Amino acid sequence: MLRRLLSDPAARRRFVRFLGVGGLSAAAQFSVLWLLVDRVRADVGFTVAYAVSVVTHYLLAKFWALPSERQDAARQLAEYLGVVVISYAINLGAFKLCHDGLGLSVMWATAAAVPPATVVVFLLLNFRVFRMRLSAGERRE
Repeated sequence: MLRRLLSDPAARRRFVRFLGVGGLSAAAQFSVLWLLVDRVRADVGFTVAYAVSVVTHYLLAKFWALPSERQDAARQLAEYLGVVVISYAINLGAFKLCHDGLGLSVMWATAAAVPPATVVVFLLLNFRVFRMRLSAGERRE
């Protein structure tokens, strides 16, 4: 799977777009977090901002970065939400470690929480949820 990502130009292009989607989603998350940082508890602000980021990410990933020819939209959304749960668990764990454990500010702890889940989320989304259509003769690895 990783070998295909590194050697296939279409997969590399999807990865670069995925990183762009991540950047835009992070911008949405930080914007909402900035608005909420002094108004609500840190965990609540993190969660609301994360939810806005997820909606942004889903729409951009589905329709631009990782277009898919799957026809089972309800199942695809359910799989995406499963990936979101995994991502949220990784992000929240890293956030709590950085904020509560290391004493980083809410913004820095949020920034530090993003990278740990990025590779896992990309692999799950690219090769499962929004998988590319295989051309004739290709096999799924």
